[in-house]
Amino acid sequence: MENKFLIGIVAASLLLLTGTIFLASRIATSAKVEMAEGAKVEVMETAWDWGEIGINDGKVEKEFEVKNIGSEILKLFNVATSCMCTTAQFVDGEPSPEFGMHTKSSYVKKIAPGESAKIRVVFDPLFHGPEGIGPITRQVTMMTNDPDESQISFMLTAVVRK
Repeated sequence: MENKFLIGIVAASLLLLTGTIFLASRIATSAKVEMAEGAKVEVMETAWDWGEIGINDGKVEKEFEVKNIGSEILKLFNVATSCMCTTAQFVDGEPSPEFGMHTKSSYVKKIAPGESAKIRVVFDPLFHGPEGIGPITRQVTMMTNDPDESQISFMLTAVVRK
């Protein structure tokens, strides 16, 4: 009887340890990037209003441009959205992973001096179901290695109607 109990404890411990290792390997860490004096970010547009959108009319999107006006590589990282109904993705060149509200990623978008990158923001008005009507405000944030502007925010608004 004692051996069965001991075997059960060992088996449960191994199962718990295996599960913990599996989950730890699936969780990505946020990127850590050092500031660069020569990296200078420029964003011409930081807000967008979709106006009225129908809840059943499908997803809406907006692209924002981020430019490097400095002399060193600009790095954009730790992209996140304020709600799970909204995603963001760099779409120029090789597309980046999609970023969302709970995304932790080591991805870093590098922009050479004089170059720019586009980030597409997608909002799904049906995500919250029939109760998701009315005015909405969503935000996309990202960190930069520009010491004068270490964070960029984009604000998106709309009125979701039936």
